[in-house]
Amino acid sequence: MAIIVAPQPQAAEIGLEVMRRGGNAVDAAVTCAFVQGVMDPQMCGIGGCGAMLVHSPQRGDALLEFYSTAGSRAREDQWEKLFIREAADRYGYVLEGWVNDVGYQSVGVPGTVAGLYEGLSRFGTISWEEAIAPAIPLAREGIAVSGFMHGYWTTDYGPDVVPNVQRIQATPAAKAIYTRDGKLLAIGEKLVQADYARTLERLAQDGPDAFYKGEIAEAIAADFEANGGFITREDLSGYRVNVTEPLRGSYRGLAVAAAGPPAGGLTLLQMLNFLEGYDLKAHGWPSTEGARLLVEAMAWAVADREIHIADPRFVDIPTGTLADKQYAAKAREAVAAGAHAHDRSDTTHVCVVDDEGNAVSLTHTLGSSSGVVTPGLGFGYNDYMNCFDPRPGTPNSVRPGKTRVTMMTPTMVFDEGRLRVCIGAPGGTKIVTGILQVLVNLIDHDMSPVESVSAPRVDFQGDVVQAEARIPLAVTQGLEELGYTVNRRTLNYDSYFARPQVIAVDAGGVWRGASDPRKDGGTALSTLTS
Repeated sequence: MAIIVAPQPQAAEIGLEVMRRGGNAVDAAVTCAFVQGVMDPQMCGIGGCGAMLVHSPQRGDALLEFYSTAGSRAREDQWEKLFIREAADRYGYVLEGWVNDVGYQSVGVPGTVAGLYEGLSRFGTISWEEAIAPAIPLAREGIAVSGFMHGYWTTDYGPDVVPNVQRIQATPAAKAIYTRDGKLLAIGEKLVQADYARTLERLAQDGPDAFYKGEIAEAIAADFEANGGFITREDLSGYRVNVTEPLRGSYRGLAVAAAGPPAGGLTLLQMLNFLEGYDLKAHGWPSTEGARLLVEAMAWAVADREIHIADPRFVDIPTGTLADKQYAAKAREAVAAGAHAHDRSDTTHVCVVDDEGNAVSLTHTLGSSSGVVTPGLGFGYNDYMNCFDPRPGTPNSVRPGKTRVTMMTPTMVFDEGRLRVCIGAPGGTKIVTGILQVLVNLIDHDMSPVESVSAPRVDFQGDVVQAEARIPLAVTQGLEELGYTVNRRTLNYDSYFARPQVIAVDAGGVWRGASDPRKDGGTALSTLTS
């Protein structure tokens, strides 16, 4: 049995076809990722970055980190005088002129091309050209603008970020892609990305060196130098993927492997450690007590995240202490004594399990998308600089070559060495809280994958509990009576929340997959393979 889930149905179908033709899970994930870059050009693409967690029964587990890094022209104090405030959802910082959110200064050195190549060359079976090929005609011939894509273009996420209608037209080359006769493309109109198709063709023919050392690199470096960006030719040629072991922990006797700092795996493990001391199943979901415990777990771990989580190459992180179950037990004691433990989302994901037991959880992103498109190249860049702390001297301050904290959290759960869950999500700071609730739904509440990703959700980033509209009024009122400030949101399937993608094995040993319904027609596909 081979199965793949992704937010974009056509991308998942193409990945599935790779496995039907004999490819493995990594082949499918990399191919799917290139297609996702064409079909969701504000969510991901070759101008972005990410993390890939791979499980191989023959070769073990590996985490491939290809996060974006600050260019060599960046300086720690460059934005200090532009600082206004931290974003309300803890995703980034608000600066005068939005220079960290859109435009050339917001872009970090892209890692996606290097990361996908590393994964394919280490674990895949098909060629680089084969992996890129399905994306090229989709870019050249065009795809229909989806409701989710158009909704993103026209959504204003509030005063902490640039309105997306401005973001996607931030540079002339971007505006030429997404508008026609001065108007945004409508739902159903064809989005043609001819320059992107030519770039993908060059990348397929010349390999990743074309992006980091060849013609594409020359065009990127020249464009950024001309427009005040921080990225140089040397930054591109010197970029390297980090291949390491995943962070490991446990929850109710099950082994958990996830992406460690600067990603969100440590924060996820802290939340799971906290919740392990309670009988969540007895409270059911949704319930006031279930919500209270989730909120307390989130509050405690998010507070630690803001103090400790950063690029471990630049900052010492007390991982052992934070992940220790006794540390979580002390937090539960504080809650029992009546105290609180501690007082944007543009990414995509794909999960794959093949019939030989190989599994991939791959998160890749443009951050919130910088709006920058280099003339002639056709793809957008990340705005990964937006979550660096503009204030010097903090763990997450800007430094050349450094990556910033991210909540990307590709994760796997094992039962006595056997893979049980493969999960990940897009969703900015809400990724960890989304994955947490899906795992709790699967493990504690015995929900199916579809039920787990579809169930109503809460989120807490330190100020206000955000509750989806389907959370019963009795639950939100119960939280308010306990002293929490609650925003009961107006949408039933709210795009504020993360959109987990999950594959899990049921009690009968059958793999089931689900894609969060909070995005256009997410899909889970499976097929018997011979």
